[in-house]
Amino acid sequence: MTTLLWLVAAIGLLPLLIGTARLERGSARMAPRDLAASTLLCALAFSLTFLVQELGLVIPKALVPGLDPILYHNDHDWSGDTPVAELLQGGGAVTTLFSGLVFLWLAERISPARPTWRLFAFWMAFQGLFQSLSQWAIGCWLPGNDVGRALAYLDAGPAQKGPLFVAAVIAMFAAGVLLARRYPNPGEDRGAVAQLTAVLALAILLIVPFRIPREPVEVVLIPLVVHLIGLGWLAVGWHFRRGTAPLSDAPAIAGPLAALAALLALFQLVLRPGISF
Repeated sequence: MTTLLWLVAAIGLLPLLIGTARLERGSARMAPRDLAASTLLCALAFSLTFLVQELGLVIPKALVPGLDPILYHNDHDWSGDTPVAELLQGGGAVTTLFSGLVFLWLAERISPARPTWRLFAFWMAFQGLFQSLSQWAIGCWLPGNDVGRALAYLDAGPAQKGPLFVAAVIAMFAAGVLLARRYPNPGEDRGAVAQLTAVLALAILLIVPFRIPREPVEVVLIPLVVHLIGLGWLAVGWHFRRGTAPLSDAPAIAGPLAALAALLALFQLVLRPGISF
C-alpha cells in the first residue's frame, strides 16, 4: 500500500499541483445543469469502461482450452489452470486503452450541436485512457496488479519495466494534452480545473454502488486513484488548450441518469451472480 501511495503521489498528485500552480487564478463557473450532466456521464463512463476491462480479461481466457472464466460485476474468476492465464491478465488494460483511443477520436468529431454525446465521448476517452495507463505505470512497480502479473509471466525485469514506466508516464502526459483540447468548456484558469475536480469527486459517489459488495477500501480506492491521476495530467494539459469549442447547448440529464440506473441494474442483477463463459 505504501508503494501505491507513493506512486499515486508521483504520477497523480504532483502533476495536479504543478499544472494548477501554473494556471492563472480565476473563478470559471459551471452551470448546475452542466455539473450534474458531466458527473452522471463521468460515472457512467467509468462503469462502462470497467465492464469493457472485465470483458477484456474474460473473453481471451474463454478461448484457451482448459480455462473457464466467470464474469462478475466487479471481479472475475476462472476454473482450470494454465500458465498463459497470467499473461492474459494484461488483456483488460489493452482493451480499455483501445476503448479510450476510439473515444478520443470520436470526442473531436462529434459536433458541439450534440452536447450530451460529445461530453460522453470525452469521459469515455478519459476513463479508457487513464484506467489503462495507470495500470501500466503501477504494474511496473506492483507485481500483484493485472499488468504486473502479465509482466511477471514475461519475466520482465528492471531493464524492461523502467522504459515501460517512462513510456506510460509520457503517454499520460499526451493523454492529458489531447483530452484538455477536447473538453467542451472554455474556462482556462484554476477555476475550470476546480470544476473538473468537483465532477470527478461527485462521480465517485455514484460509482460506489457499482462496486459493492467488495472490501470498503477497494470500493473507493480504484476510482479515486484513476480520477486523481487523470485529473493531474488533465491539469498539466490545460496549458496546451487551443480555443476548445464550447457546447452549443446544455447536455441532457434525463438520458444519462436513465442509462446509469439501467447499467447499475445490469451490474447488480445480472452480472453480480456471475456469468460463465
